[in-house]
Amino acid sequence: MDQKAIATLLELAAKSLLSNEPAAIHALEELPRDLFVPLFIDAFLGGHKKILKAMVRAWPFHCLHIGALSIQESYYEILEAMTDGLQIHPDQNSSSWESKLRILDLRQDPDCGTTCSEISTTFPFCFQSCVYSRHSMLKTEEAQHNVKCLGIVNSESELPSTQKPIELLVDLSFNSTLRTKQFLSFLQSKVEQSFGSLHLCCRDLQIDKISAHKSVLQFLDLGCIDHLELNQAYLNEVTTLLAQMIHLNSISLSNISFKHRKGEDFRAFLIQLGQLDNLQELSLALFCLTDQLHKLLRILPPQLDILCLSFCGLSNRDITVLSQSSQATYLRLLNLSNNQIFSEVYEPFRNLLEKVSGTLQYLEINNCLVTDSTLSAVLPALSHCTHLHVLSFAFNPITMPLLMDLLQHLTCLMELKHVIYPVPVHCYEQWNFPGSLDRQKLAEVQAQLTAMLQVHFQVLQNSRAKKQQKQKMCPTLWKCGAYSVGLYEITPVSKHVSDSIVAKEKIKYNDGGSSPQGRKKFWRSVRGNFGKRNRHYDRGEYEPQPSHFQEDDGNVLMGDVQEDPQ
Repeated sequence: MDQKAIATLLELAAKSLLSNEPAAIHALEELPRDLFVPLFIDAFLGGHKKILKAMVRAWPFHCLHIGALSIQESYYEILEAMTDGLQIHPDQNSSSWESKLRILDLRQDPDCGTTCSEISTTFPFCFQSCVYSRHSMLKTEEAQHNVKCLGIVNSESELPSTQKPIELLVDLSFNSTLRTKQFLSFLQSKVEQSFGSLHLCCRDLQIDKISAHKSVLQFLDLGCIDHLELNQAYLNEVTTLLAQMIHLNSISLSNISFKHRKGEDFRAFLIQLGQLDNLQELSLALFCLTDQLHKLLRILPPQLDILCLSFCGLSNRDITVLSQSSQATYLRLLNLSNNQIFSEVYEPFRNLLEKVSGTLQYLEINNCLVTDSTLSAVLPALSHCTHLHVLSFAFNPITMPLLMDLLQHLTCLMELKHVIYPVPVHCYEQWNFPGSLDRQKLAEVQAQLTAMLQVHFQVLQNSRAKKQQKQKMCPTLWKCGAYSVGLYEITPVSKHVSDSIVAKEKIKYNDGGSSPQGRKKFWRSVRGNFGKRNRHYDRGEYEPQPSHFQEDDGNVLMGDVQEDPQ
């Protein structure tokens, strides 16, 4: 029997078990190991909380990961049921169902399977195991080994010999909703009940209004966190957090208050930020940096991947400094939206484009007062950004002739997948005024661009056919360079263009694009490996930050990748 047939039989067996929960739970003690994974997947997707709790207790492998699994309803209830199944008390281990599970991973990660391959049954290993915290399973087992073999006692790490350390991996969002508070309280009680045997490892933390969550932060091991998103805080509070999160590789700060850019709080923040050796991504929004960007760049790692500086009051001097920085030659994602950097001259930005052209994959310059003359001047430099995947310049006063010229230039960028552009100014009775959009003119614009893209796509196909006669071509090259003709109207950009792109995704896929999980899923495909995680929140419990603009048909999305016809 082939492997495909065996897999089908396992799936059928799992579905049959789930039809009778009491029988399924009773059968776990005798269930073959090969049935556990398919049964877990079906139980998770079906929301069978009792079976999931029992499966965690009887899990025959070293680790268990949610991985790519996702459900919309009762998400927190599922996580609580699985956590309840952990054997964190010595008396639980007396059961004949003694679990081998040592790592329960409640994070969503499409690149992670349900369990890791067992290279060795004697010394099982999980690639997701915590390596930073002194309370981690690796450190705890090392301490227990020292006590047993060497007689070295470490009071902070020692556990009773009957207790085995367990790790619970989870991404958390402190968003002040009642359900979130209940879940955090549940986790805290579990950690306290374990008397040190359960290590709660949070790698990805999102905090909205830090003043409301200071007490909850105390039960987290902040040294485990490598991704921090923080909205609404004082700068000295941020600095205090950073001092404890020494392994951060991604920071997103928005709406941070401080008195003066030359004050002590700002200097202390820069000193602490400069000590984060692993930092790869930095995003600041509503964070005033006027004429101070040189101080920030001076302390950042030179090989920074992502730099987002939206609503930071950047000046032309700041853009000049950025173009001359060591970071410019490594940046793959750059967001300068909502800064009036084109109000005076364009030379600093043109120089910046020339500097980043070798690495830049994503560029966002929404609401930057980009005009026809500015765009014409930077087009040659933009055309040299040969690795560009995404370009967004929404909410700028651009005319139709210049827009057509721009798109003609962009067709040479073979890796370009998405372009988000503004509705041309002639479509408005009064530009940038809500309700003044002439939809008939907008329809004509869409028709013109559609025709142009259709012609370009046909040229690409003909060129590909000729070249394939001589050599085997990379299909990805042509797929990335081919535009579909589907144009979408979307709402104006707020702090991040991601909300606008997600609006398009909602139209196309109807997958709840306003939810963080939908946004993460889409950005993972757009940014490639930029997205490190795929966090999950209960549907309707988290809302994006309010837009700084009134809703308006201000932008259009072009450049959705179309599969090559075979």
